Amino acid sequence: MSNRKALPRMADVAKAAGVSSMTVSRALRGDASVTETRRADILKIAQEMGYILNRGASELRTRRTGFVAVTVPSINNPNFADSVRGLTDVLEQVGLQVLLGFTDYSVDDEERMIGQLLRRKPEALVVTGGTHTDGARALLANASIPVVETWDEPDAPIGYSVGFSNADAGARMARHLIKHGRRRIAFIGCDTGTDFRGEARSRGFFESVGQYGLETHRLIEAGKPPLGAQEGAQAAKTLLETYPDTDAVMCVADSVAFGAMTAFQRLGIAVPDQIAIAGFGAYDVSAFTTPAITTIEPHALQIGVLTGKLIARLLGPESDEPPVSHTGRAPTLIMRESTTGDSA
Repeated sequence: MSNRKALPRMADVAKAAGVSSMTVSRALRGDASVTETRRADILKIAQEMGYILNRGASELRTRRTGFVAVTVPSINNPNFADSVRGLTDVLEQVGLQVLLGFTDYSVDDEERMIGQLLRRKPEALVVTGGTHTDGARALLANASIPVVETWDEPDAPIGYSVGFSNADAGARMARHLIKHGRRRIAFIGCDTGTDFRGEARSRGFFESVGQYGLETHRLIEAGKPPLGAQEGAQAAKTLLETYPDTDAVMCVADSVAFGAMTAFQRLGIAVPDQIAIAGFGAYDVSAFTTPAITTIEPHALQIGVLTGKLIARLLGPESDEPPVSHTGRAPTLIMRESTTGDSA
């Protein structure tokens, strides 16, 4: 048995420095996203540990593959489609293409997809959301390429994030409904543990409702995502059977709100006089229903554009100012007839 001490790995340097392997890789490459102070600390630790940069692997990695890997839960969701379009438009301007992977809202599928995509040597990796399995987080943290989490504002981002707080979005809608006199307020969402961004909106929604001393238990789980009008209609009937005195409901998406409102109207329940209804996503359908549906505009296209610009900067020439770890724009509340009774 050999007593020769194993050479330190990049992961060992990262652990000693209290940073990710990706940050160590950037520091060793002289990437502008790492500050001079941080780079000096990492280089000192690497030297003390006797870490030797594999120049062959480093040079191989600099050969551009020309694509950025992206995972999204579903392409049927117009919001995710808009984000991919914005990302693609920006990356094409710098000679990069997008390789898409669909996770079907499953964190286990996401982990497998990340592993498959990384084997294809992308230049950067974009994932949807900030909730991942431990295995996926380890893959992302050790990828040694830029990693961007989108559509969320993670408490502990792996690399960079472009998005917003879904909890804040839900809370804002709750305050809107309460401001317009609603007191028995419900939420229609996906089954627990399937849509983490939807769950965050529900959590923020009910936290805000509770702050006003109102009931916080009127939650209807309508099924696994992606939900549509059919699930919304069925959930509306369940809501009326379970909580018949409900006077307002927020739905996890505009398509669900459309289905729920149609069900209410067929049952002779006036919207918004008897029950107010709101959605999320600013889908086209929400502006053309009667009444038009109050919703939240998440600026999906801009999420994609900002992500593309961030990646282009991370992969481009060095700049004096490193990119910030999180960017995004707060969602916009669009008030319409379904909650206010006024024409848009």
